[in-house]
Amino acid sequence: MARNSEDPNADVQYHLEVGPEDVAETALLPGNPERLEKIVAFWDDHEIRGHHREYRTATGSYEGTPISVTSTGIGSPSAAIAVEELARVGVDTFVRVGSCGAIQPGMAVGDLVITTGAVRQEGTSDEYVRADYPATADQEVVSALVAAAERLGYDYHTGVTMSSDSFYAGQGRPGFGGFEAAGADDLVEELKAANVANIEMEASAILTLANLYGLRAGAVCTVYANRETGEFRTEGESRAAETATLATHLLAKMDAVKREAGADRWHAGLSLE
Repeated sequence: MARNSEDPNADVQYHLEVGPEDVAETALLPGNPERLEKIVAFWDDHEIRGHHREYRTATGSYEGTPISVTSTGIGSPSAAIAVEELARVGVDTFVRVGSCGAIQPGMAVGDLVITTGAVRQEGTSDEYVRADYPATADQEVVSALVAAAERLGYDYHTGVTMSSDSFYAGQGRPGFGGFEAAGADDLVEELKAANVANIEMEASAILTLANLYGLRAGAVCTVYANRETGEFRTEGESRAAETATLATHLLAKMDAVKREAGADRWHAGLSLE
């Protein structure tokens, strides 16, 4: 058996530099470290608990619900590290908060996309499990995100996300000097025909790892790019942050109702009212 080069059970995690006392049970996962400040702006209070490399972590509360946020940087390799190390210090629910490109008609820049499952077109999750293992979002997290978007009055869509390792060639965009990867011309049309809703770079790895470890995960992204029209604007970034924050509070309420009802899973017969 191979020996570990770092102790995976150490209290303070190697990359994130956080311990069990630094995080809540639910963590929001933006990619951009600068997005952290936009997320905590919706909270009642917060404190920075860690900052190392691309990983910034803050913990606070919203409407009495403890909540954390950790930036993951760009792509699935660094996102997987965040999930691994946060899980080791007690996080059991993960919500990716990001941006994406939409590929279906009627999806406007500024709309939200709530992921129900993901196409694993990234290599990180392949390191964990066979390629035909599904990357599915937790039903409770999806329900909480939908409920939050409804309460906030934001336009949203639910559907399958494609996660890529590449912003350029892997998403059908030209590379430097006009380079085009094999199949780039047909990629978006094939995904569109398969009813894939959007493209981003982290969701499938986060969902796969959470499922493997028996944890909850979901994703909500703001549409920045419309691949149908070529429109690109960084609009509505705060909508995903606010929706994920409210969803965390709703998940806590759902968990409390489950405990009171003696139910293992949230279902349509239960109510938050």
